[in-house]
Amino acid sequence: MGSNLSTSGNGFNDGLQSGASSRPDRQAIIRAGVAGGLAGAVIIWIYEALIWVGAQHLMPLVGIPRNATGLVFGKAFQESIGVWAYVIGTGIHFVFAIAWGVLFAMIWPYFRRRGYEATFVALFYAMLAWIVMHVAIMITSDNHPNYYDPVVIIGGFMSHFCFTVPLALIVKKMLAPVTRQTTVR
Repeated sequence: MGSNLSTSGNGFNDGLQSGASSRPDRQAIIRAGVAGGLAGAVIIWIYEALIWVGAQHLMPLVGIPRNATGLVFGKAFQESIGVWAYVIGTGIHFVFAIAWGVLFAMIWPYFRRRGYEATFVALFYAMLAWIVMHVAIMITSDNHPNYYDPVVIIGGFMSHFCFTVPLALIVKKMLAPVTRQTTVR
C-alpha cells in the first residue's frame, strides 16, 4: 500500500515525510528569547516575593523593583532618586532578563542538536548568569551582599533557577523544529 519512506519506522505513517527545519531564523530566536526572558523576569520576582520577602524577611515587598538600582548604582543613589529607583530598577531587571533570554535562545539550538534537555541546560545557565551578573555588580558597586556567604550564593542560584527554567522551556517550545507532513507519491 504505502511507501517505505515512513518517518516513524513502524509503518503507521507510510507515505509521509517530515519537513523539519532544525535551525531557527534570527527573528524566531529573538522572539523566543524575549518571551522567555520576560516570563523568567516575572517568575523570579514571584520567587523573591515568596522567599526573600515572605519567608526570609530580607526586604519589604516594595523593595523588589528598586533592588537592581541599589545593586548597580549603590544604596545612596537609590535613596536619592526616590520613586525613580523603582522605574530604573524595573528597567534594569527586564532589560537584563531579556538579554539573558536572547542569549539562551541563541545557544539553545546547539544543545538541542546534541540531545540535551532544556531544563538541564537551564540549571547550568542559571549558575553562569548569577556568577557573571554578581561579578559585574562587585566591579561596579561596593554596596552588595556578601557574595562569599553560602546562604547568599544558594539563594541566588535558587532565584536564578526560577528565572532560567521557565525561560528554557519557553525557548524550547518556541524554537522547536517545525514539522510538516507531506504525502510522498
